[in-house]
Amino acid sequence: MRVAERGGRIAGTGRHLPDRVVTNAEMETIVETSDEWIRTRTGIRERRLAPEDVSAADMGAEAAKRAMCEANVSGDEIDLVLVSTATPDRLLPSTACDIQAILGTRNAAAYDFASACSGFLYGLSLAQAHIVAEQAETVLVICTEKMSSIVDWGDRRTSVLFGDGAGAAVVRRSDPGEGGILSSFMKSDGTLAELLYRPAGGARIPMDVAVLEERSHLVKMAGPEVFRSAVRSMCEAADEALRRAAMTSEDIDFMIPHQANMRIIDATAKYAGIPMEKVIVNVDRYGNMSSASVPVALDEARESGVLGQGSVVLMVAFGAGFTWAANVVRL
Repeated sequence: MRVAERGGRIAGTGRHLPDRVVTNAEMETIVETSDEWIRTRTGIRERRLAPEDVSAADMGAEAAKRAMCEANVSGDEIDLVLVSTATPDRLLPSTACDIQAILGTRNAAAYDFASACSGFLYGLSLAQAHIVAEQAETVLVICTEKMSSIVDWGDRRTSVLFGDGAGAAVVRRSDPGEGGILSSFMKSDGTLAELLYRPAGGARIPMDVAVLEERSHLVKMAGPEVFRSAVRSMCEAADEALRRAAMTSEDIDFMIPHQANMRIIDATAKYAGIPMEKVIVNVDRYGNMSSASVPVALDEARESGVLGQGSVVLMVAFGAGFTWAANVVRL
């Protein structure tokens, strides 16, 4: 569907990144790999890891506080807290409810949703839908990921890829001329789930000694197959979001792709007809932060002045599920 500018607009963004920087050189001491192997295949040079005593809710709350400060909204003004995370602190209650408690957003409803790396774009669409349905005026979208807690640190195919962090945005009801979410596209294909998943540790195969010994509660990935699906799906999402916004690549000021792999980013930009100088990239510094990747990149670009009021941005992502999505947004 095409979404008119009346609906939701991004009023503020924020991010939280752990202090600890883990370089590729340090990864060489943890798992059998090399800086050259990581850089040439992914473009990643370093990533951030959260301390053991810092939770996904803690990081998400810090990012949310910064977004709320920029948007100049108080906790009492938040109607809805939406949280995307692949690394919930616990199975009950939701991480969204834990973050609500930290923030004191006492008037808000709160819930989690699981779209993996596509989470921020799914979240913007959810926020827009709640606003258009007049169920909310001000929505807090938070993406928080402690990927270090679900990575197998003995598997070089996955351990070198991921990092921890959180990003957030305040989405408020907009009026014509204020900017807003111009179009949204979401899609998924559950038949591909076992190309990127955690086999055990849930209700189907509960956590037990065997699961821990087999390490089957940690992320498993079929890299080449995921790469091919990611490129194909992100290209489809970019096409559809532009079509629904009645725009072409020439109308886009910048693209923010999911930060999983530099080769995927290059391929998506080339297909979309967007030169790399108009593509926001931070995968080299943070690795893949799952759903936090896009909002962190968005917040950095806004803070640095690369993106300003009126900028038209294409955001596109792909993640486990498989899920993929894109939005065109006027800031």
